Amino acid sequence: CWEVRKHNSSEWCHFIRSNPDCRLDGGFLDYLDGVFCVFPPRLLPLAVTLYALWLLYLFIILGVTAEKFFCPNLSAISTNLKLSHNVAVFSLTSPLHGVTFLAFGNGAPDVFSAVVAFSDPRTAGLAIGAVFGAGVFVTTVVAGGIALVKPFTAASRPFLRDVIFYMVAVFLTFMVLYLGRIRLGEALGYLGLYVFYVLTVVLCTWIHRRQRGDGPAPPGPWEPEMPTDVEEPEPSGTNSGDYGEEYRPLLPSQETSLRILTTALSPLDYRKWRRKPWYWRLFKAFKVPVELVLLLTVPVVDPDKDDLNWKRPLNCLHILTSPLLCILTLKSGAYGLYQIQGVFPVWGLVTLVGSVLAIAIFITTSNEEPPKYHCVFAFLGFLASAMWINAAATELVNILRTLGIIFQLSNTVLGLTLLAWGNSIGDTFSDLTMARQGYPRMAFSACFGGIIFNILVGVGLGCLLQMTSSQPLVKLEPDSLLVWVLAGALGLSLVFSFVSVPAQCFQLGKAYGICLIAYYLAFLCVALLTEFRVIRLSTP
Repeated sequence: CWEVRKHNSSEWCHFIRSNPDCRLDGGFLDYLDGVFCVFPPRLLPLAVTLYALWLLYLFIILGVTAEKFFCPNLSAISTNLKLSHNVAVFSLTSPLHGVTFLAFGNGAPDVFSAVVAFSDPRTAGLAIGAVFGAGVFVTTVVAGGIALVKPFTAASRPFLRDVIFYMVAVFLTFMVLYLGRIRLGEALGYLGLYVFYVLTVVLCTWIHRRQRGDGPAPPGPWEPEMPTDVEEPEPSGTNSGDYGEEYRPLLPSQETSLRILTTALSPLDYRKWRRKPWYWRLFKAFKVPVELVLLLTVPVVDPDKDDLNWKRPLNCLHILTSPLLCILTLKSGAYGLYQIQGVFPVWGLVTLVGSVLAIAIFITTSNEEPPKYHCVFAFLGFLASAMWINAAATELVNILRTLGIIFQLSNTVLGLTLLAWGNSIGDTFSDLTMARQGYPRMAFSACFGGIIFNILVGVGLGCLLQMTSSQPLVKLEPDSLLVWVLAGALGLSLVFSFVSVPAQCFQLGKAYGICLIAYYLAFLCVALLTEFRVIRLSTP
């Protein structure tokens, strides 16, 4: 399909529609047909600009869905499963929650993007580029930024444990790329290694607490004490901190179902809107349409609220909209549009059953008190938000492949730049904010701990889901020298941190941060020079 730009512009549309390699698997929009058939050749820059804006908006959709809907429902599920995540309790389930539920919530966009990319051999390079590219970016730019913002003393044992596990994961991926395929045993090995990592975290935490007698660990010389009392929560409302009920009435009053519904569907807190700066309002204006659609289709259970975020009219509506969303986004609506016996569509049956259940729940419940089965809505919200993330990730992969064909760029370079940056930008801001607030050790640990989940589960699960009984392997043939440059850069950055951090007695300052950021800039230059064939292997 890359040959399309080598043809005359009048032949682009015919080439795209007649070439099987140009078909995009999954997704709701045919981006290749749009740019080469709908837009005339002279308007190609306009089409690329629109695609770039849509790409940015897809990243916003991924971020909003993961932060405000996917993660809160995961937290509610873990609470219902009795997995405490209050750090002050010092229970063994605390680290288990951090490396499973919390990691899954934070890494959801990366993992879903990898799973979607691995579903097509033509886009597998995107997954490899994104997994390795995000690893290099987070372990250099983000980790270096934390050291620049707030010098600190790193936690020695967790750092060494995470770096060693990550180096093993990178070496395993390097071997898989060298062999050019991943079999069932190797895919299960990825997931097994992550399970072993989780057990190691729990065991190390248990041993550490036994040694210090279950008391709080003393802070590092450059780090303030971590508060062990109850944290002050952000103002929470309908679904997240943005939808705050900051001014509650002194006396409770009975609200009508219509008012509850309209309040719950409002993604704006007008008092907060008035006191925020203009750039926050501008970004919020872009997010409002996404948040409104998500509020309509994804229920959120909040265990920290007295009413568990029970909104009777909206939650009854979710009984109808969430299942509809799931079947209409699964396989790009192929299952939802399927007609039973060639007469009745599946989406019609789901609508009928959902409407009956919604009416029954509305009649048998009240606005004031959530039902005993309200926790089921957390699982429903988890599934619905996962389907939203999967749909957005599918569109993201397809549009990146389209941009690669337009600009003659490999999937690997698109993965290590646009996809890696887009998926890592949220972690970057949250980690740097955490460091500025006085907790650089926690932010630094998140840099190395979170990406272990992304590479092991992203590659392992992504390849495992593509295997069938007839073909229990996935081919991962490197498409260029850039893949090896990327793998080598990630391994070298980990070795550098593994050697230099203990050499500094785990006291990390600005010099360490500058070295990491300079390393990433040098890597990026080498990667781009390799992509444009300035650096290439000489062939005899």
